[in-house]
Amino acid sequence: MENTKRASFSIEKYYFNEVHIVMNQRTSENLFVDFNPSGKFIVNEKKYILSFIFSAFSSKEKDTAPFVQVKCVGVFKFDDVNSIDDVPDFFYRNSIAILFPYMRAYVSMVTNQANIPQIMLPTLNLSALEKPLKDNTQVIKE
Repeated sequence: MENTKRASFSIEKYYFNEVHIVMNQRTSENLFVDFNPSGKFIVNEKKYILSFIFSAFSSKEKDTAPFVQVKCVGVFKFDDVNSIDDVPDFFYRNSIAILFPYMRAYVSMVTNQANIPQIMLPTLNLSALEKPLKDNTQVIKE
């Protein structure tokens, strides 16, 4: 049996750095959601900064502005990773899965505290965001 090292990672911190609620852009009781992940891999620090944006819309139309938009940032630290090629594919899926419960709870809390109809996101399988996150990752060599 071959002894292979697997890259491991941990979350160092997360925070919410943007929250926008514009209720006059809610034009119906319909709720459509979108998630937009992107990332930056900082080579010399072995860190990955994941930006995870949640948006809530009243319509599926492409030109509709969101009435709620929340941006969460997660900072992940790697062991045994020296380049973007060493980042395992499972990281992209798992990093989103790690941040989503915080996003879900925060969206619920902030909409409830704003005294508007609370947005309660269900538990979601966001594995489809793995490829968009990988595609929207920049490598930062400082």
